[in-house]
Amino acid sequence: MAVMRKRFSVCSSSSVEEDGANLYDSAPISAADPLSEQEHPYASLLCCHRVQDSLLSSNSSFTGYRGILNWIIILLVLTHAHLFLENFIQHGFLIDVKKVLEHLSLENNCNWPSVNLILAANMFALIALFLEGCQEKGMLSPTRGHYLHLGNLGLLLLFPAAVIVHDPTITTGGAFFSLWFYTVLGMKLYSYQETNRWYRQAHSTDAETDKNVSATQKLHNEHLAFQDLYYFLLVPTLCYQRDFPCTPKVRINKLLHKLLEMVIVIQIMVGIVQQWIEPIFQRSENSFSSMDITMRVEQLVGLAAPTHFLGLLFFFLSHSYLNFCAELLHFGDRHFYGDWWNATTLIIFWKNWNIPFQKWCHRYVSPAQLNNLQVTCAK
Repeated sequence: MAVMRKRFSVCSSSSVEEDGANLYDSAPISAADPLSEQEHPYASLLCCHRVQDSLLSSNSSFTGYRGILNWIIILLVLTHAHLFLENFIQHGFLIDVKKVLEHLSLENNCNWPSVNLILAANMFALIALFLEGCQEKGMLSPTRGHYLHLGNLGLLLLFPAAVIVHDPTITTGGAFFSLWFYTVLGMKLYSYQETNRWYRQAHSTDAETDKNVSATQKLHNEHLAFQDLYYFLLVPTLCYQRDFPCTPKVRINKLLHKLLEMVIVIQIMVGIVQQWIEPIFQRSENSFSSMDITMRVEQLVGLAAPTHFLGLLFFFLSHSYLNFCAELLHFGDRHFYGDWWNATTLIIFWKNWNIPFQKWCHRYVSPAQLNNLQVTCAK
């Protein structure tokens, strides 16, 4: 039996070394132990314990938590299903698509002032194209052309705000979409004029060395065209360049799939707003500023779940819309976002949540990036 205990202690200590557990040191084994002796036939049955940590302890190297994640997902689904059922029992079916159409499109007896405001944005795009053509022909100096571009962009940002303030027929949805559209257009036109300025600087450097000047000039004039500008304005990017990466053909199945995704997601978002968010505001008799702290917390907690769902659905809607536009226009660069859901810091989240906007900031806002690019163009 003494030999068996020694052999069991050897078994336990070897298992500790194999598993890397250091809860406590094993008893030392003397050199006189008969290690070459044959194992006891019942050793595997009698030796059933070894030094090891619990799976959920901090010292454990266990990482298989997929089942716990599935369990949490089931609990979340059941909890929100109960909330949806309780909301339906209290308020009934409140979803009405006609209200959405009235707020977005049926403005002032089908006069559509927000649509007219968006169509008026073509004026600023054509002015930017005209200024680029004048600079290319030598009718405007680079400094004067740059200031005229900045003035055009300033009017572009002020024009929709002035129209919305002085036109009470524009609805909230139409005004929001118009301001968003003009903001994107302003960023695109700034990229258009700034990038063309860099191309002209590179062309002037080539002209000094007198290498392929006529061919470069002809290529530059071809890109200063109506089709080139409006292709850039329609593709899902904020940074202008010549010869965008393109796909060979349009995949009809993928196009219809993204269109169906957008329709379904929009319907779900409308249902959440009308069925879940509006009753929370309607049942509150007082304004938010006049409520006490407990009522404010109750309102915020009640809005936490539906607004979170709206945020996730808006991200999925953006994904479908951007890929739909890219597929329709043969646009090849579809890296619109990174894995922002795995971000551990706010900086990592900022770099991954909106890649086109991040590229625009790095290209035109950061002075270091501008200086490096200008030096590269000069070389």
